[in-house]
Amino acid sequence: MAQQQSLRFKGVESAEQVNQITTALMMVDGVESAEVGRYGAEVEGRAKRDALIKAVNALKLKVKVS
Repeated sequence: MAQQQSLRFKGVESAEQVNQITTALMMVDGVESAEVGRYGAEVEGRAKRDALIKAVNALKLKVKVS
């Protein structure tokens, strides 16, 4: 069963970073959709929150995720 999770970001400065984060989140196993903006994301699917945060941190963009 799909669930919705919210992530909050600090430090996203460009559309390119938003695109990179969107791609990273969509590649996490279990993610069905991700709406990403400069200040956060709404992710739907079966993915665990820890996996979503790890995917964003792996980009090494100096973005704080909560």
